[in-house]
Amino acid sequence: MDAAEIVRGLWARMEDRDWAGVGALLAEDAVVEWPVSAERIVGRENYVRVNAEYPEGWSIRVLRIVADGDQVVSEVEVPHATIGLHRAVSFWTVRDGRIVAGREYWSEVGSDPAPEWRAGLVERI
Repeated sequence: MDAAEIVRGLWARMEDRDWAGVGALLAEDAVVEWPVSAERIVGRENYVRVNAEYPEGWSIRVLRIVADGDQVVSEVEVPHATIGLHRAVSFWTVRDGRIVAGREYWSEVGSDPAPEWRAGLVERI
């Protein structure tokens, strides 16, 4: 698989709750950072567990994947039945067929409301 297919596979396996499959796509010493919450997840096992233990009720929809060599960017939408709608943009590094690093920016839709001063300059999406 090329780097984009590996990242697409990561999201598909998460959607399927195939935690062993998620782990198979990660290097044992993978490091994933979440700057918005100021957290770093070190190691395959911890990354898999963080995702596996997240409260149920969510699904994943891949909006886009852009790749250049071993660098892949993904944008996903993650609706949750009780927590709300989240979106994430993730920057992945893939080497030797496994994800070795990631930097994910997660945000809940509406958590950063548009200020009134921009109202006449923008369109709501």
